[in-house]
Amino acid sequence: MCGITGVYAMGGRPVERDLLKAMADKLVHRGPDDEGYYLDGELGFGFRRLSIIDLAHGNQPHFNEDKSLVSVCNGEIYNYRELKEELTAKGHTFATACDVEVLVHLYEEHGPAFLQRLNGQFALAIYDRRKKTLFLARDQVGIAPLFYTVANGAFIFGSEIKAILVHPEVRREVELTGLDQIFTFPGLVSPYTMFKDIHSLKPGHYLLVGPGKVEEREYWDLVYPLENESESAKAESYYSETLDELLRRAVSSRLQADVPVGFYLSGGLDSSLIAAMINSCRPDEKFHSFSIGFTQEEIDERKYQKLMTERLNSIHHEILFDWPDIGTRLQDAIYHAESPLKESYDTCSLALSEMVRQNGIKVVLTGEGSDELFGGYVGYRFDSLRQNQDEEDDYVEAQLEGQIRQKFWGDDRFLYERNFYKFRETKEALYAEGIRGSLPEFASEEKALINQSRFNGRHPGHKRSYADFKLRLADHLLADHGDRVSLANSVEARYPFLDINVIEFARTIPINLLLKDGVEKSIVKKVAAKYLPAQVIDREKFGFVAPGSPFLLKHNREWINDLLSFEKIKREGYFNPETIERLKVLYSDEKFSLNQTFDNDLLMIVLTFEIFLELFHLPDRA
Repeated sequence: MCGITGVYAMGGRPVERDLLKAMADKLVHRGPDDEGYYLDGELGFGFRRLSIIDLAHGNQPHFNEDKSLVSVCNGEIYNYRELKEELTAKGHTFATACDVEVLVHLYEEHGPAFLQRLNGQFALAIYDRRKKTLFLARDQVGIAPLFYTVANGAFIFGSEIKAILVHPEVRREVELTGLDQIFTFPGLVSPYTMFKDIHSLKPGHYLLVGPGKVEEREYWDLVYPLENESESAKAESYYSETLDELLRRAVSSRLQADVPVGFYLSGGLDSSLIAAMINSCRPDEKFHSFSIGFTQEEIDERKYQKLMTERLNSIHHEILFDWPDIGTRLQDAIYHAESPLKESYDTCSLALSEMVRQNGIKVVLTGEGSDELFGGYVGYRFDSLRQNQDEEDDYVEAQLEGQIRQKFWGDDRFLYERNFYKFRETKEALYAEGIRGSLPEFASEEKALINQSRFNGRHPGHKRSYADFKLRLADHLLADHGDRVSLANSVEARYPFLDINVIEFARTIPINLLLKDGVEKSIVKKVAAKYLPAQVIDREKFGFVAPGSPFLLKHNREWINDLLSFEKIKREGYFNPETIERLKVLYSDEKFSLNQTFDNDLLMIVLTFEIFLELFHLPDRA
């Protein structure tokens, strides 16, 4: 993965190279190995390279034969060899052995429809010099980020928002809906960001930009079968064997690199299965494995990590994370996330990717994405128990809650994360008086974020999977907890479970094979039985959480009190200072505890928002 940025001055003004370089320099952590630029009057591309394939010749931008098309891409195309062979047969010639060079030629052949041919993780931009149009796209799942804005007639984009903020026409202002999303959902949800008028291109979407126009279109979505469609009569063995084969192919293709490749190993089912498949695909190679351990026995997984590393004979690297490191790494985590955080565990992930880079590894495979596809969260089991039960709410509250759910989901009984109506009271108490009255205008549950036609009529388990894809995966788990913490240290993470062929097959698996006899991810465990010891397969699912704001209050009291002082909170005008004072007292109580799996750490969001304001020089509301 790399960093891309660019400017299309739709009014025809020339783009300055110095500006483009300053924007690209903000992405140097994503691509420390090389840089490239392209300027053509009103169009400019900037590129920072993390060299992984064709180390000597793979710098960007890339061109087609007559140089009428020019492209930059952040990402990897895993089926590029097949595509290159096909394009060569049609007469295309290639200047490099780089995987993403196929994009510009494929676009020349098929136009936007070429996206349907790609298996990879990517954010790309292609400029058509003849038509003077700019085409941008983000991969189906949203592994690679892509942000954009329009300011004074200029279309400005980048792999990270910090590159966009360099442009002198871009103003800095907090997007209240983005802030509200972090309170309400697992994290931010595209197209919203924490910056007003700076948008995140939604996964599975592309943009067409020309003089005076910016058009967004969808090219892919996760579409589950209707619940009343007949279930396949195929045997369970068909699904487990096919999933096994597709995952092996996904792992094998993600080992493509001209640099050493490693893997993360948490000790859980998903990362262990990917690690075992790596070993199976390349039995004669020794790979580097990376894990994080903790001194607290209740969350430490080193015994399972040791079990797997001995089984796989990997070159293992381990870091023991100490909780005081949270305070020292928190600012870095927020800077790279470009967002407040709900939890502190991104600081642990930063330490992990730092260890990867220190050991000379640029690419790691990880097990992210399995839970969302194969019913891995406790919510899937709760849904199966809840189907025939009435909710025990006050009748009036239940009616009002149902109305909000109906508007958001098109389903008044679907519960995700929390009751929206009850939580609205919490948010009203949190927000400052100056913005509380406009809460209905920016409240995240009032915004259309899902395609209800692809939600309704589906099995509850498929509804939850679709909701997780839209509200949890791309802009949280693959963003602040994935892309940002890995590329902060110039490390590319790859996700075999999110291979497009695995996803397309996963949505055909009968729901009873995902949650069988109350066991989450049953079909994955059946596949894993071929590769893993029973101790790993049968262990209880472990949801890692790091200490939250109560820990920080205890160990960083002076710093926290300065950040959350009554006068500062009141002056900024985002939160109610009286409410923040009450939270500080409550969270400082020795008897107070948060169940971080189910409870919102409200003070952590407020605290990290304060750091976010300072890091990105955002103005007060008051």
